[in-house]
Amino acid sequence: MPDADVDVAVVGAGISGLATAFHLGRAGRTVRVFEACARVGGRMAGRRHEGYVLDEGAEQIATRGYDATWRLIREVGLAADAVVPVGGRIAVWRDGRAHANFGHPAGLLTGAGMSWRGRLSWLRFTASLTRHRNRFDQAHPEATPLGDATIEEYARRHHPDLHDRLLQPLAGAFFGWRPDRSAIAPMAALLLAVGGAGERWVAYRDGMDTLARQLAGRLDVVTGNAVTALKPGPRTVRIDLADGTTVTAGRAVLAVPAPVALALHAELPDDERPFLTASTYRPMLKVLCLLDRPLPSPTPRPSYALQVPAVDDRVFAGAILDHIKAPDRVPPGRGLVSLFASPYASTRLLARSDAEIAAEVGAHAERYLPGLAEATRTTFVIRWPNGLPEATPAALRLRRSFLDRPLRRVDYAGDWVALRPNSEGAVHSASIAARRVLAADGASPGNARS
Repeated sequence: MPDADVDVAVVGAGISGLATAFHLGRAGRTVRVFEACARVGGRMAGRRHEGYVLDEGAEQIATRGYDATWRLIREVGLAADAVVPVGGRIAVWRDGRAHANFGHPAGLLTGAGMSWRGRLSWLRFTASLTRHRNRFDQAHPEATPLGDATIEEYARRHHPDLHDRLLQPLAGAFFGWRPDRSAIAPMAALLLAVGGAGERWVAYRDGMDTLARQLAGRLDVVTGNAVTALKPGPRTVRIDLADGTTVTAGRAVLAVPAPVALALHAELPDDERPFLTASTYRPMLKVLCLLDRPLPSPTPRPSYALQVPAVDDRVFAGAILDHIKAPDRVPPGRGLVSLFASPYASTRLLARSDAEIAAEVGAHAERYLPGLAEATRTTFVIRWPNGLPEATPAALRLRRSFLDRPLRRVDYAGDWVALRPNSEGAVHSASIAARRVLAADGASPGNARS
């Protein structure tokens, strides 16, 4: 486009922004990605420290139900050994000890921390989803038999264990959600797609930022220079940067959390504002504990993760024992544990210092992982004020009209567009954004609205 510096500007170098830029570049567009941080990856970022590979956001991807992710992996050409299977299963705490097989079909027999009546409710829940699975589509969580009922509302018709020992721990640790605020439909669609929380997961061998780093190496990415405002005009979009410079683009994609997009878009259309406003986020707080020795699995059968229900603890949601999950990412003879703050405490803790967060979350975790404090040598506190998108009933009701909005110079990508708090939602949204940009330019990108 002769009147612009680039064809498309993408704001945000998380996985949704990088995937959007990759798709548009393959379609022949000149694309530049702008990232406020000094590194790429967004909430899939990672770091390396003294032989440890540390994931600061996303933890794993599923072998099923992550179709857009695996398609992108193939398109980028990642080596077959770039991912490794996650070791062990997931445990859940109840009555003073950890119980294996959380979310796994075997838990219906072994207990998985649930009473017999609770397991019967779990079986009925699973059977109901399976019976109606053709009416669940991850791409359209707004159109399921569950409507816009919250997790808490749905659970009221079942035995309390279904909420207290399965749905709430799953929502709190996997999704970062409070069950009174988010709808169950997106969660149910995801569980059906991946085969359940206890199914097979994998992690990138060299860190969850592997795919993001590979994409960034092929793209024009500007890091460390935040976009401060974005204003569409008749022929171009003006992008103002923190260093005082301005860039013009034929079109722009805001690949940032919805609250950030609301702040950056200088002329947000009236028909877009309701969905963006309803697409709220929960903070995510993670404490990475680098250990001088590996802690044992909390259960006799290896469990790489432990979920702690809110009925037992409203500060600590659970942990991942990374030295069990992916041993090659921890130095020999050492250990690594990731602690997760409960969504009931994350907003309060966000205002505390790193030392205070590590102390409070660590003190709670010690009850469930004895020996953690003594083995810990270094901690890193990871803060994400906009950590994980909620799936509020309002957002669910508004999503269809948002997808059907007119094509414009400014579009969006991110997990919030998909109402899925995972990297697959972000990658899927990138395909939608790229198709919409190409359709607006008169290309033939296929269906631009799904």
